[in-house]
Amino acid sequence: MNITQRKPFTPGEILREEFMQPYSLTQEALASLIGVTRRKINEIVTGKRAITPDIACRLARLFNMTPEFWLNLQIKMELWEEMNDRKKNREFDEIKPLPLQR
Repeated sequence: MNITQRKPFTPGEILREEFMQPYSLTQEALASLIGVTRRKINEIVTGKRAITPDIACRLARLFNMTPEFWLNLQIKMELWEEMNDRKKNREFDEIKPLPLQR
């Protein structure tokens, strides 16, 4: 039931490596450009905070892309974590699929 065996990069890692570094943006500068606190950016970059629809829209506007890009990164990460949680996997295994109806 794994999406992938390898843990995906967090949205914060992508933000830092693929966007902030090429533009030489500090956390403080990015926060200022999109109108949020530096703490919020720090928590995203360090993987302590998720990308919300609000942040996705702000980042999309700044980098001229879609909010879905950022939200898809977040969803992929959350699904991987959920599907690789041993306790949850045992719970999921107890759910018996319904037969297909014709």
